[in-house]
Amino acid sequence: MIDTILSRRSIRKFKNIPIKEEDIRTLLKCAMAAPSAGNEQPWHFIVINNREILDKIPKFHPYSEMLYEASLAIVVCGEKSSEKYKGRIPLDCSAASENILLAAHSLGLGAVWLGVYPEEQRISDVSKLLEIPDGVIPISLIAVGYPDEKKEPSNRFKEERIHKNKF
Repeated sequence: MIDTILSRRSIRKFKNIPIKEEDIRTLLKCAMAAPSAGNEQPWHFIVINNREILDKIPKFHPYSEMLYEASLAIVVCGEKSSEKYKGRIPLDCSAASENILLAAHSLGLGAVWLGVYPEEQRISDVSKLLEIPDGVIPISLIAVGYPDEKKEPSNRFKEERIHKNKF
Protein backbone atom coordinates (compact mmCIF):
# COMPACT_ATOMS: atom_id res chain seq x y z
CA MET A 1 0.00 0.00 0.00
CA ILE A 2 2.79 2.42 0.81
CA ASP A 3 4.30 1.87 -2.64
CA THR A 4 0.90 2.56 -4.22
CA ILE A 5 0.59 5.84 -2.33
CA LEU A 6 4.14 6.98 -3.04
CA SER A 7 4.15 6.01 -6.72
CA ARG A 8 0.69 7.24 -7.74
CA ARG A 9 0.73 10.11 -10.20
CA SER A 10 -1.92 12.06 -12.07
CA ILE A 11 -2.28 10.52 -15.52
CA ARG A 12 -3.68 12.67 -18.32
CA LYS A 13 -2.99 10.52 -21.40
CA PHE A 14 -4.91 7.31 -21.98
CA LYS A 15 -5.01 4.37 -24.36
CA ASN A 16 -8.27 3.54 -26.11
CA ILE A 17 -8.98 0.39 -24.10
CA PRO A 18 -12.26 -0.23 -22.25
CA ILE A 19 -12.10 -0.90 -18.52
CA LYS A 20 -13.50 -4.19 -17.25
CA GLU A 21 -16.74 -3.96 -15.28
CA GLU A 22 -15.14 -5.82 -12.37
CA ASP A 23 -12.41 -3.15 -12.18
CA ILE A 24 -15.02 -0.38 -12.21
CA ARG A 25 -16.83 -2.16 -9.40
CA THR A 26 -13.56 -2.45 -7.46
CA LEU A 27 -12.95 1.30 -7.83
CA LEU A 28 -16.41 2.02 -6.45
CA LYS A 29 -16.07 -0.48 -3.59
CA CYS A 30 -12.82 1.23 -2.63
CA ALA A 31 -14.49 4.64 -2.85
CA MET A 32 -17.26 3.51 -0.52
CA ALA A 33 -14.72 2.15 1.97
CA ALA A 34 -13.57 5.73 2.68
CA PRO A 35 -14.17 7.27 6.10
CA SER A 36 -16.98 9.80 6.46
CA ALA A 37 -18.17 12.11 9.22
CA GLY A 38 -20.50 10.23 11.51
CA ASN A 39 -20.24 7.30 9.07
CA GLU A 40 -23.01 8.92 7.04
CA GLN A 41 -21.50 7.96 3.68
CA PRO A 42 -23.24 10.82 1.82
CA TRP A 43 -21.83 9.88 -1.57
CA HIS A 44 -23.28 8.92 -4.91
CA PHE A 45 -21.15 7.97 -7.92
CA ILE A 46 -21.91 8.54 -11.58
CA VAL A 47 -19.88 6.36 -13.92
CA ILE A 48 -19.68 7.96 -17.36
CA ASN A 49 -18.54 5.70 -20.18
CA ASN A 50 -20.68 7.24 -22.91
CA ARG A 51 -18.28 8.92 -25.33
CA GLU A 52 -20.81 11.61 -26.27
CA ILE A 53 -21.17 12.70 -22.63
CA LEU A 54 -17.43 12.51 -21.92
CA ASP A 55 -16.74 14.72 -24.95
CA LYS A 56 -19.15 17.42 -23.72
CA ILE A 57 -17.39 18.02 -20.41
CA PRO A 58 -14.24 19.71 -21.81
CA LYS A 59 -16.49 22.30 -23.45
CA PHE A 60 -17.21 23.77 -20.00
CA HIS A 61 -14.54 22.34 -17.68
CA PRO A 62 -11.24 24.07 -18.53
CA TYR A 63 -8.90 21.34 -17.26
CA SER A 64 -10.62 18.23 -18.60
CA GLU A 65 -9.22 17.77 -22.10
CA MET A 66 -8.01 14.28 -21.17
CA LEU A 67 -11.63 13.14 -21.13
CA TYR A 68 -11.45 12.99 -24.93
CA GLU A 69 -9.14 9.97 -24.43
CA ALA A 70 -10.24 8.55 -21.05
CA SER A 71 -12.20 5.30 -21.02
CA LEU A 72 -14.51 6.67 -18.39
CA ALA A 73 -15.02 9.24 -15.69
CA ILE A 74 -16.45 8.91 -12.22
CA VAL A 75 -18.27 11.85 -10.71
CA VAL A 76 -18.27 11.80 -6.92
CA CYS A 77 -21.34 13.55 -5.52
CA GLY A 78 -22.60 14.28 -2.03
CA GLU A 79 -26.23 14.17 -0.97
CA LYS A 80 -27.09 17.09 1.31
CA SER A 81 -29.84 15.22 3.13
CA SER A 82 -27.27 12.62 4.24
CA GLU A 83 -25.05 15.24 5.83
CA LYS A 84 -24.96 14.58 9.56
CA TYR A 85 -22.38 17.31 10.25
CA LYS A 86 -22.63 20.53 8.27
CA GLY A 87 -19.83 21.20 5.81
CA ARG A 88 -18.47 17.66 5.79
CA ILE A 89 -19.69 16.52 2.35
CA PRO A 90 -16.63 17.90 0.50
CA LEU A 91 -14.35 16.17 3.02
CA ASP A 92 -16.16 12.85 2.82
CA CYS A 93 -16.26 12.91 -0.99
CA SER A 94 -12.60 13.89 -1.13
CA ALA A 95 -11.69 10.81 0.89
CA ALA A 96 -13.73 8.67 -1.53
CA SER A 97 -12.04 10.39 -4.48
CA GLU A 98 -8.57 9.65 -3.12
CA ASN A 99 -9.52 6.01 -2.64
CA ILE A 100 -10.54 5.84 -6.32
CA LEU A 101 -7.19 7.31 -7.37
CA LEU A 102 -5.23 4.84 -5.25
CA ALA A 103 -7.34 1.87 -6.33
CA ALA A 104 -6.97 2.83 -10.00
CA HIS A 105 -3.18 2.96 -9.67
CA SER A 106 -3.18 -0.36 -7.83
CA LEU A 107 -5.16 -1.94 -10.72
CA GLY A 108 -2.69 -0.65 -13.32
CA LEU A 109 -5.05 2.13 -14.42
CA GLY A 110 -4.29 5.81 -14.64
CA ALA A 111 -6.49 8.53 -13.20
CA VAL A 112 -6.60 12.23 -12.52
CA TRP A 113 -8.79 14.24 -10.15
CA LEU A 114 -10.64 17.14 -11.77
CA GLY A 115 -12.15 19.62 -9.36
CA VAL A 116 -15.80 20.53 -9.63
CA TYR A 117 -16.62 21.85 -6.13
CA PRO A 118 -16.54 24.71 -5.05
CA GLU A 119 -16.73 26.26 -8.55
CA GLU A 120 -20.42 27.21 -8.86
CA GLN A 121 -20.42 27.23 -12.68
CA ARG A 122 -18.83 23.79 -12.87
CA ILE A 123 -21.27 22.46 -10.29
CA SER A 124 -24.14 23.84 -12.36
CA ASP A 125 -22.81 22.59 -15.70
CA VAL A 126 -22.04 19.08 -14.44
CA SER A 127 -25.40 18.88 -12.67
CA LYS A 128 -27.27 19.93 -15.79
CA LEU A 129 -25.38 17.59 -18.13
CA LEU A 130 -25.77 14.57 -15.86
CA GLU A 131 -29.28 15.43 -14.63
CA ILE A 132 -28.16 15.42 -11.01
CA PRO A 133 -31.14 16.14 -8.75
CA ASP A 134 -31.35 19.14 -6.43
CA GLY A 135 -29.79 18.35 -3.09
CA VAL A 136 -26.94 16.37 -4.64
CA ILE A 137 -23.66 18.22 -5.26
CA PRO A 138 -20.96 17.06 -7.69
CA ILE A 139 -17.68 17.38 -5.81
CA SER A 140 -15.07 15.81 -8.09
CA LEU A 141 -14.73 14.22 -11.47
CA ILE A 142 -12.07 11.57 -11.99
CA ALA A 143 -10.85 10.61 -15.45
CA VAL A 144 -9.85 6.94 -15.61
CA GLY A 145 -8.21 4.78 -18.26
CA TYR A 146 -5.21 2.70 -19.17
CA PRO A 147 -2.20 5.04 -19.01
CA ASP A 148 -0.51 6.15 -22.21
CA GLU A 149 2.24 7.92 -20.30
CA LYS A 150 4.68 6.87 -17.63
CA LYS A 151 5.54 9.18 -14.77
CA GLU A 152 8.23 8.51 -12.23
CA PRO A 153 7.31 8.80 -8.55
CA SER A 154 7.58 12.32 -7.20
CA ASN A 155 9.24 12.87 -3.84
CA ARG A 156 7.07 15.50 -2.21
CA PHE A 157 8.34 14.96 1.33
CA LYS A 158 9.40 18.25 2.94
CA GLU A 159 10.92 18.07 6.38
CA GLU A 160 10.32 21.82 6.89
CA ARG A 161 6.56 21.21 6.77
CA ILE A 162 6.65 18.98 9.84
CA HIS A 163 6.02 20.49 13.28
CA LYS A 164 5.97 18.69 16.58
CA ASN A 165 3.63 19.54 19.39
CA LYS A 166 3.29 23.16 18.26
CA PHE A 167 3.64 24.99 14.98
